[in-house]
Amino acid sequence: MLVSGRRRLLTALLQAQKWPFQPSRDMRLVQFQAPHLVGPHLGLETGNGGGVINLNAFDPTLPKTMTQFLEQGEATLSVARRALAVQLPVLPRSEVTFLAPVTRPDKVVCVGMNYVDHCKEQNVPVPKEPIIFSKFASSIVGPYDEVVLPPQSQEVDWEVELVVVIGKKGKHIKATDAMAHVAGFTVAHDVSARDWLTRRNGKQWLLGKTFDTFCPLGPALVTKDSVADPHNLKICCRVNGEVVQSSNTNQMVFKTEDLIAWVSQFVTFYPGDVILTGTPPGVGVFRKPPVFLKKGDEVQCEIEELGVIINKVV
Repeated sequence: MLVSGRRRLLTALLQAQKWPFQPSRDMRLVQFQAPHLVGPHLGLETGNGGGVINLNAFDPTLPKTMTQFLEQGEATLSVARRALAVQLPVLPRSEVTFLAPVTRPDKVVCVGMNYVDHCKEQNVPVPKEPIIFSKFASSIVGPYDEVVLPPQSQEVDWEVELVVVIGKKGKHIKATDAMAHVAGFTVAHDVSARDWLTRRNGKQWLLGKTFDTFCPLGPALVTKDSVADPHNLKICCRVNGEVVQSSNTNQMVFKTEDLIAWVSQFVTFYPGDVILTGTPPGVGVFRKPPVFLKKGDEVQCEIEELGVIINKVV
């Protein structure tokens, strides 16, 4: 992205903030690139919307990918805490390119129909068991990357979602132990091709959910100890500045602990795996008439305490 483009994005980011910027000592882990650095690096976002501390410069022995960082557990987290506790140089936000906080996870687990108010929107019963599907990891892009409209779909829709990031391997995890396996939380835009979800491919959801660029994530992995209550956060989506989704994560049918316990009956969770926990009402397909994304649209997905991601549609 050109410098002027980054400046425009920074301006939009600051304008998008619904909740006031507060410099904080919360742990906000990011993956980023910068012109003077070779390859991706790990960093700390200095508050919601702030600059970036280069963790790899603070300790060159740290891994440079989030998955490897999480795999090392408390050893690497303690280094990040030390970096957060001292005054370190901060790279201005305009000089870095944010990557998704997790790239190429082993699994991208998704949950359907997981907001009570979203079920009411569709006039369908609240599920008695979690509805699980997936995206491919190749759909993941950064928090400010473009969403590409595929020629195969004419009905591309928006969905803001809370994401759980797994930090510890586990199988058959009890709900009471589930949070010990959570590294933190981030924001997702679960882009969805509705024609492929409802009419094509036998109405299976996978293809309609997993086109390239259909899973922007970020901007940061906010560690669980930095989030007051992940199940009581304002969540919203704006398209071209208009609020189209506005709810609270307290509307989730199945909370983080229940989702981890349920899914881990079937698969082993690994550090870096992500769980997209469902979307609130206000998606385009249920509007009258339906509204879908078009070239030139800008989608802002925001969750209180976690931040905002901004994706231009091309």
